[in-house]
Amino acid sequence: MKILHIDTNHPLLHTQLTATGFQNDEDYSSTKEEIEAKIALYDGVIIRSRFPIDKTFLDKAKNLKFIGRVGAGLENIDIEYAEKLGVKLFNAPEGNRNAVGEHTLGMILSLFNKLNYGDQSVRNGKWLREQHRGIELDGKTVGIIGYGNMGRAFARKLRGFNVEVICYDILEDVENSDAMQVELDELFEKTDVLSLHTPETPLTIGMINTDFINKFKKSFWLINTARGKSVVTTDLVKALKEEKILGAGLDVLEYEKSSFENLFSSKKEIPEALKELLGMDNVILSPHVAGWTIESKEKLAQTIVDKIKAEFC
Repeated sequence: MKILHIDTNHPLLHTQLTATGFQNDEDYSSTKEEIEAKIALYDGVIIRSRFPIDKTFLDKAKNLKFIGRVGAGLENIDIEYAEKLGVKLFNAPEGNRNAVGEHTLGMILSLFNKLNYGDQSVRNGKWLREQHRGIELDGKTVGIIGYGNMGRAFARKLRGFNVEVICYDILEDVENSDAMQVELDELFEKTDVLSLHTPETPLTIGMINTDFINKFKKSFWLINTARGKSVVTTDLVKALKEEKILGAGLDVLEYEKSSFENLFSSKKEIPEALKELLGMDNVILSPHVAGWTIESKEKLAQTIVDKIKAEFC
């Protein structure tokens, strides 16, 4: 079987798949159209997020048997059409779930203890102890929306804290010893910290909006290490101003797909909501790296290799 790699990944993908008997070719620079012109020669393709695997691509991939996506989400693949064609889809949420769990917890502790704000203050020659008095996670209720690989990994990280962990998921009976599954009404009533661990789907796009936020009985902290489009930035900024949301840890942003860096390097006007968000001391940001560790790079690749070998060897 011949595999085309169109994104760079951990070298073990090549090493182990070659040792198993697969032919591995690389093309990290050709356009989508150029890849489509030769994809019929291949049985498998390994991707991250370079370009969408849509109907046009799949129609040209006449001999494609599988797509390996070295990451958790599959939103850049036309899943329904791929499955209709009998193409196997392999992703690797098991590979970076631990990294996401640790990053999520780190964001909460950083926000609660004002670590980013305090760091900037000291660097600017100020020693403001009272202004940087923090709060403790102990005794809080942490609500998790989405209790799959990522949600479970985060809940596991909370074992050492004296917190109540509750979760909401569209699937039934997902709870385990780390979290109790509840209905949305109970989540709205109890939550002090809300953490999102959902994929990007029609149900989750724009999910965190003003109407949703106002259903919470208490002001709460919001953490999003899932997908940027789940949170309406304008509504988040409004809630932060009104202290309905006390602070936010965001590893992903609504503007990410339109190229965050281009917003600053081009003549495009930066959206007003994003401008305001960037100036808030009770917001901590990271560039979609929650699952992006040295260890997870290897684990993600190993997970894909294992799934390919289990199916085709």
